[in-house]
Amino acid sequence: MRRRIKPIVVYVVLALLGLALVIANIHNTSKQQAHLEKVKSAIPSATTPKTTTSSTSDSSDEELILNPIIDLSGWQLPQDIDYDVLSNYISGAIIRVFGGSQISKDSNAASSNGVDKSFKTHIKEFKKRDVPVAVYSYAQGTSVKEMKEEARIFYNNASPYKPTYYWIDVEEETMSNMEEGVQAFRAELKRLGAEKIGLYIGAYFMLEQEVSTKNFDAVWIPAYGTDSGYYEALPNTEIGYDLHQYTSQGSLPGFDNTLDLNQINPEKNKRKTFEKLFGKIKKKSTKNKKTTSTSSTSSATVTSSSRSSKSSTSE
Repeated sequence: MRRRIKPIVVYVVLALLGLALVIANIHNTSKQQAHLEKVKSAIPSATTPKTTTSSTSDSSDEELILNPIIDLSGWQLPQDIDYDVLSNYISGAIIRVFGGSQISKDSNAASSNGVDKSFKTHIKEFKKRDVPVAVYSYAQGTSVKEMKEEARIFYNNASPYKPTYYWIDVEEETMSNMEEGVQAFRAELKRLGAEKIGLYIGAYFMLEQEVSTKNFDAVWIPAYGTDSGYYEALPNTEIGYDLHQYTSQGSLPGFDNTLDLNQINPEKNKRKTFEKLFGKIKKKSTKNKKTTSTSSTSSATVTSSSRSSKSSTSE
């Protein structure tokens, strides 16, 4: 005859299991919050200009200081931007070249053929000031054929400016098999001569549409939190992304309206990842010096941080 388990024993066991789950959840939440605070502390203030310090130390002793990376389109009109000022508060720019094949009406931002009206000016003005520039295209093709055509328009307009990276911005379900369409866009860009191709996509949308990142050279993911203009949330993904768009409500000197702000994945080597996306970093010995270089050499800040002493940067 089997012994009957007393109800009180069952209640105690269940209570202990519940308590263990609560403790584990609190621990994980605290760990995530601590990591987020560490990341947030590394994000430069919007009032911190780009500074440069001459250094004779080895590269292994140098710390890379990055300002936000911005992405712009024709909705940010050139006449509203003080490029001299804004360039001193960013480490790189990603410019929209093509707004998608579904654009059929002329607007302030794009022509009726989808080509961004301001991309040429944005690229030229930032390159004049030695800001490295990548480009992106908003994917709207409703078939493989249309996706390939969008890739051709994108590449033909962007390639003369020798961008550091080509990004495909995927935000909408425009065809039944988005994976097929996105891969067709990527393959056509590669065929045309684009060497470095990245994918911009939300973590949830990527899973929902079963879009693979494996054939791309880099991944760029948006995650805003409450979108307050500050760094609040990490992307909810296991994918080793390269770039994180952390707000669409950012504010920087040189432009009076809001901006998208981005930073390198804090889990990756900052220098290697930045140079992967924007080209080799060049040290400069004079503060806020303007150049007319159009190469992919970046003007990110490098400061000496040897164990014996730490040089300071002005704010």
